Amino acid sequence: MHGAFGDDEFGRLAEKLARFFGTPRYILGQTVVVTAWIVLNTVALINHFDPRPFILLNLIFSTQAAYAAPLILLAQTRQADRDKMHGEMIDKRHTAIEESAKTQADRLVTLLQSNTLLTQQDKDLSDEIAKLTREIHAALTKKE
Repeated sequence: MHGAFGDDEFGRLAEKLARFFGTPRYILGQTVVVTAWIVLNTVALINHFDPRPFILLNLIFSTQAAYAAPLILLAQTRQADRDKMHGEMIDKRHTAIEESAKTQADRLVTLLQSNTLLTQQDKDLSDEIAKLTREIHAALTKKE
């Protein structure tokens, strides 16, 4: 499968990152880092490397979002391509099954028509035999 970026390492990495961004582990880790960042920059015991309003933290979040959004979109596009291919394979399989069922149904109709014809011929022959039997009986009983 070749999506918008092909089946390359970059696309696979984008999918791994997109999956990771949605995990509780990532969200919890990010929460811990942000909390630590805010605490370290509000406590008076150390030098504040990013004082309020936390411009550097906002820049980091913006950069992260700028990279995360396209990676997530790329992963979604690749998944949509896989889903489309899977759907097409299912459609082909269903079409083949439907064609096979139609072929079998047509064969069954042909066999039923043949059976009906044979049954009619059997009836016609039975009627002919009964007629000939009556004629033979009538001819034999006349001679006596």
